[in-house]
Amino acid sequence: MSENRPYVLTIAGLDPTGGAGILADIKTFEQHQVTGFAISTANTIQTENQFHHIQWTDLSFVLRSIETLFENYKIKTVKIGITPSLPYLNRILSTIKLLSPTTKIVWDPVLKSTTAFEFMKVTADLDFHKILSKIDLITPNYNEIELLFPGFLSNNLWIKNEVPTTILLKGGHNPTKIGTDCLFLKNEIFELLPSEKKCFEKHGSGCILSAAIAANLALNQDEKEACINAKTYIETYLSSTSTLIGYHYVQ
Repeated sequence: MSENRPYVLTIAGLDPTGGAGILADIKTFEQHQVTGFAISTANTIQTENQFHHIQWTDLSFVLRSIETLFENYKIKTVKIGITPSLPYLNRILSTIKLLSPTTKIVWDPVLKSTTAFEFMKVTADLDFHKILSKIDLITPNYNEIELLFPGFLSNNLWIKNEVPTTILLKGGHNPTKIGTDCLFLKNEIFELLPSEKKCFEKHGSGCILSAAIAANLALNQDEKEACINAKTYIETYLSSTSTLIGYHYVQ
């Protein structure tokens, strides 16, 4: 392993098309010149157009995989994708924090696939606030933000901003400013405006964005810089083809 590249881990599902999940994350890590590791939370049967079936990985297997990697490598950042439940997610977070309290964690809260397959329900069976306190940054879209924090936008709860983590609200579904992301920091709200590039809808774009943020954080960028640069990366990806799967490159 190279001593010059930081280690970044993705814990997410396996999409056989490579457009989303751990395969897309690893492609993104490589383009950012970080050393990427992957642990699969699920195997899926899907294409970029249709989702057919999911087979979840046993939690004990995932936790053992995490323990093995952290015992052997200093992992700077972890990106987490699909999980079947909040308790499953919480056990992953607790294990990481126990093994490496300084490791940064980015969570892409994928609640449904683009074909409306539901991965995880947000229920009140655990203290969601406590779970979020273990995460450094989350990347919901406009549909997910209201499921995670009812009233966050509709009732302007963002003004209080009592969520214990940084939020990058993705602008792909922004009803008034399409493509404009909003970064909710502790004491600041920062808009990330879209470029003039002609972008096309892509399967797995949220996975790639969160992976790029995780890679940038591992490269010692602060949260704002990491999100700005990740937006540039994802726009380049979105503009690379007119199909649902694009090409990965930085320049």
